[in-house]
Formats: sequence, structure tokens, C-alpha cells
Amino acid sequence: MTMAAFLAVEHLAKVYQDAQGRLSEPVFEDVGFGIERGEFVCIIGHSGCGKTTILSILAGLEQPSEGLVIMDGREVVGPSLERGVVFQGHALMPWLTVRENIAFAVRSRWTARRRAEVLDHAQKYVELVGLEGAEHKKPAALSGGMKQRVGIARAFAIEPKMLLLDEPFGALDALTRGTIQDELLRIVQATHQTVFMITHDVDEAILLADKILLMSNGPRARIVEIVVNTLPRQRTRHLLHHDPQYYRIRNHLVDFLVERSIRMQAADDIRSAPAVVSPGLARDDENGETTSEAIARAIV
Repeated sequence: MTMAAFLAVEHLAKVYQDAQGRLSEPVFEDVGFGIERGEFVCIIGHSGCGKTTILSILAGLEQPSEGLVIMDGREVVGPSLERGVVFQGHALMPWLTVRENIAFAVRSRWTARRRAEVLDHAQKYVELVGLEGAEHKKPAALSGGMKQRVGIARAFAIEPKMLLLDEPFGALDALTRGTIQDELLRIVQATHQTVFMITHDVDEAILLADKILLMSNGPRARIVEIVVNTLPRQRTRHLLHHDPQYYRIRNHLVDFLVERSIRMQAADDIRSAPAVVSPGLARDDENGETTSEAIARAIV
């Protein structure tokens, strides 16, 4: 990671105070990574490692105890419409229609635009997420998946330089989640949007991400591995499992979550381990191969 990256995160740490003013152990420390323009990055780790706090710092909604975030050459010091945020809860205004909820964000971004321009712009994003025909409905009349589509459309409509997603599909049923994943992938590929996303879903990360950041368990969590997704960029959910690389990557991520992250915490050996950037996956602890090398050997 270099300062030339579109988003550069350097030496982030977060410490909280209790009611008596005593400092806790750092939730995470020495977190650093870079995101290139147009890149889709997912972060995975167990609950309590500070993923949402990191996202909130990237959004400017929270300040780090140490370190800094630089986006497009400027330090992130507070909220900005240059960064669109979508949380698991849709946070729609119940008295506004679908299009009006999106238009509200558009007016915040371009205050001088006429009402007709704002509504036309909002309608474009209604259609982008497949909600044409529902633009005049209020949130109470929408399903959970439709509400989340409105939240995604609202974030895209302000045309941010970066989109921040905090498990936006976590509360949806599997069928709806899959449909919206496909929609998000299609939109990101069409717009070349830069995205940082939190997920606990390994398959979701493999489908969507160019890189997957693996965090150790907290306290004192760190990013211990950066997995580069070597699957073709133009991938689809229903064909994903046909690629032989898919199973190597998936097994590696599951092994990290189920076994290695826990072993790392127990042994406390992560304190001094640097992040590993790998062309496909990090070196395997047992045989020293990268994923790309193992795939090539298996195919040959």
C-alpha cells in the first residue's frame, strides 16, 4: 500500500474510554491498507474486531485514536457527500416515497438544481436498481429487499467517489440477498464505483470483491492477510462454483474464520506479523504455495 492509492489507510487504531475515563485495550491497532480507484474491497473478521468502526472512520463519522485516512489526496476528517454509506438498516424516511427518498439525497448534493432535474436524476437511479413501478410507494409498502434497494440507489445517486457498505444484505433472506448482490455487481461494473464493504458471507466476498481483507480477532485486531481474488472480474453468481479457483479461495477464507484466526488469537503471534499481500491467496502455512501456484499444479 502506498500513499498513491486512491484510498490510503495508515496505522489506524481505536481505543475507547469507560465511564471512569479508563482506556480500554485497542479494539484494533496498526491497521493499514490501500484501495485503488474502481476497486471493490471486502473486509471479513469475527464480531468485535472493529470492522464497523473502521468503516465509520472511512466515512468520517468517527475519529481514530491513531493513524489517518487519505482519500483522493485529502485527509478524511469528517462526513462528506464524496462518500456514500449504506448500513444494514435502510434508514428511509417513512413519509417520503421511493423517488422522494432518493431525491432528498440528490438535493443535498446539488442544492442549486431545479426540482424537475432532481426528480429526473432520482428516477434514473430508481430504474438502475430495478424499482421502476414502485417509485411512488412509501417504505411501509415495500419489502425488505426493496427498501435496501432504495438505500443503495440513494447512495449511488449522489455519485460519491467511494461507496461504503456495512453488511447491507445481512438481514435479507437468501433469495433476495442473491438478487440484490447481482444488481450491485452489475451496477458497480457499469459505473466503476470504488467500494469498501463489510461482510460475514464468504461467498458474497468472492462474488463481489477484487481484494478481501482478513482481520484477526479483537482486542488489538489487525489486518493479517490481503487475499487477491483471481477469478475473472466479469463473474456471475450462478457460474461462480464452476471455476476451480473458487474452491481454493473459499476453503482458505473459511479456514481463516474457523481455525486460523482463533489459533492466532490463542498464540498471540499476530502482534508482530505484517500483512501479507498475495496474488490469489497468501502463502499456505503447510506447503508454502500461493493459490495461483496450487491451482496451476492441480490443473497440470
